[in-house]
Order: sequence, then structure tokens, then C-alpha cells
Amino acid sequence: MNENINKSALFNGSCFALITTAFTFSIRAGILPQLGEDFGLSASQLGFINSMWFLGFPISMIIGGIVYHSFGARNIMRVAFVAHTLGILLTIYAGGYTTLLISTLFIGFGNGCTEAACNPMIADMYSGVKMNKMLNRFHMWFPGGIMLGAIISNVMTTMNLGWEAQMWITMVPTVIYAVLFYGKAFPKAKVEGATSLGNNFKALFSPVFLFLFVCMSLTAISEFGPQQWVNIVLANSGANAMIILALTTGVMAIARFFAGPVVEKLGQTGVLLAGSILATIGIYLFSMVTGGIAYFVAIIFALGVAYFWPVMVGAVAQRVPLSGALGMSIIGGIGMFSTAIWQPIIGGWIDSSREELSGRFSGEELELMAGQATLQNMALFPAILIVLFIIFFFWQKNSKKTEMVSPVSH
Repeated sequence: MNENINKSALFNGSCFALITTAFTFSIRAGILPQLGEDFGLSASQLGFINSMWFLGFPISMIIGGIVYHSFGARNIMRVAFVAHTLGILLTIYAGGYTTLLISTLFIGFGNGCTEAACNPMIADMYSGVKMNKMLNRFHMWFPGGIMLGAIISNVMTTMNLGWEAQMWITMVPTVIYAVLFYGKAFPKAKVEGATSLGNNFKALFSPVFLFLFVCMSLTAISEFGPQQWVNIVLANSGANAMIILALTTGVMAIARFFAGPVVEKLGQTGVLLAGSILATIGIYLFSMVTGGIAYFVAIIFALGVAYFWPVMVGAVAQRVPLSGALGMSIIGGIGMFSTAIWQPIIGGWIDSSREELSGRFSGEELELMAGQATLQNMALFPAILIVLFIIFFFWQKNSKKTEMVSPVSH
């Protein structure tokens, strides 16, 4: 059935598609100050631009999850390529705020299509231990790609290469994944029962799914909030903000590579609780430290958020199995949608802190204090999760014996 497909080409194409997603995240984070300066944008406006990345993602991801079996992974990836290309080109040739909003929405749409198509496609190509291994290796390319993008952005900025040149770099993995996918046969679904949308929708209203739905909205912003704003909130901390981002995502990539044994040892609920504690400590310390110590704090933060996304998706796959691929798409979608909502709010926190502190501080000192005040607000997200995951830990304690390593997403 799926024996005659070129698994290597499809898997490598999926990895480059995820690298495209990661580049659009980290390189855009790196050029954010340049965009603000060139177009005269406030932090709130930059927040709305950021939010389009996170808004387009869940829209296409959820639609893709619904139509995956009827429209097909091949066609979803065709849409992804068109959306990525349009978004990147519109960003490069942007004339102002409105164009940047539209271009970023296109990029987010392409990213969601990638997630919707590649997760079930890889699951259909492999089975058992091999499937878990390949899903882990696929999803490590999101933090891994962010690390590469952050390094590239930092080097190009140091060389005084403009943001347009940096955005052109994101076209490289885009073209590569299109070439790898071109003309290839795609796998058929292994489990026909998983295609029942009726069962999927019923499972979405179970208590466990609804609880995870709420938690996912907070785990996502805990991970993406500090990372997307790193070049602004840490720009004057005495540490290189883009190196912080590269270090964070590098640690996350390594941690996700070893996700299977960690989740098997601590269980899903234990990993989520431990992660929320480390994430709270990490973000709060970011709001206090300056200089080289910030690199150490980045490791704490990275270990805290590394397993949030994969274990949350794995929890849905394992604890609400009837939700199927749609359930995983929905949980990923709410993570991105929540982050889209919070982006302009975080930008507003920065603007408000600047205004409040402008009477006592100025210049780089003002920017540092405003960034630290904003990070203190961000620490509330994982702090709330500590309470929620304690509740979840005891709620699911009787189900611990059923826990096992689950497929992961980024």
C-alpha cells in the first residue's frame, strides 16, 4: 500500500518545510527592530504584525486537519508553497504596515499547512518505534531551524545586511522542500477509522480535551512570547539577544531529540509540571539578570518549554484518541491562536512600560527596564500552568499506567 513511495524524499521535504517555518519565526524576530525603524512602527504595531504569523497558522492547520483525507497531503503542501512564497516576497517588497500584516498572514498560513500535512503523512509512512523516532526527528527541526535562523540573522545584521536580504534566505528551504515533494507519491492512511469526523468532533467536548485546550493556550505563549520578542526585550541587557534565541532553541532541539526516554520516565503529567516550574523560573530570571548570566538563564528557560508543545499534542493523541488528527490540529491551532491574541498585548506592555518609566530612565536603560517589566508579566503564564498541571497530575494519577511515549509535534 505505502511500500512504493519515496519515504526518504518525503521525510526530508517535510524537514525542510519545517525549517522554512522556523526561519520565518527566528529571522522575523531578528529583523523586528529594523522593521520598526524603517517603517516607523510602534511596539504595539509590531505586535500585530507578529500576531498574523500566529493567526494564519491555526486557521490553515485546523482546515488542513479537517480536509486532510479528502484534499490530500500533496495538495495541502502545494498550498503551503504558494502561501510561503507569497508571504516572503510580499514582506521583502512591503510598502508599509498593512503589507507587512498581509505578508505575515500568508507566511503563517503556509506554516499551518505544513503542520497539517506532514504530521499525519509521517505517521502513515512509519509504524511503532520507527514512527516515534521519525516524528521526533522531524519536530526537532523547529527549534533546530530557529537556532540556525537566529545565527544567520545575527551574522547578517552584524555585516550590515538589511532585513530584505535576510528574508530572501527563507526562500532557500522553501524551494528545497518544493523540489523534494515534486512528482512524489504520497502515503495512504493506515487507519481508516481515524477518518471519522463524527467521532473526532464528539471527542473534542470531553473534559480532558477541554482542560488540555485551556492549558495549551498558556503553554504556547509561555514558549513563543519570550522568543518572538527576544531581540527587543533583551536588546539592552548586555547579552546578544539573537545568540540567546539560538542557545534556547539549540537546547530545545537536543531535549526534543531525547523526548521519548524523558516522557517515559516522568510521564506526561510529570514532564508538564516540571516544565512549567522551570519556565517560570527562567522567564522571571530573564527579567532580573544582565550580561553573561543571561545565557545560563536561557538554558533553564529552554529546558522548561522544550517539551510543552510535543507533550501537549501527545497527551491529546493518547488521552483523547478518538479526537484523531483533527484533535491534534485543534490543540496546535489553539496554541498558535492564543499566541496571536497575546502578541499585540505584549507589545502594549512594552509601550506602557516605556511611558511609565520615561520620567526616571532614558535611552538604553529605559529600554532595558521596559523589557524586564514586560518579562515579569510574561512569567505569569507558566506560573498559572504550575497550578493547572498540579490539578492535572492528580486528576490523571490513576491513568499513569497507560502513559507511554506519544507522537510529538513542535
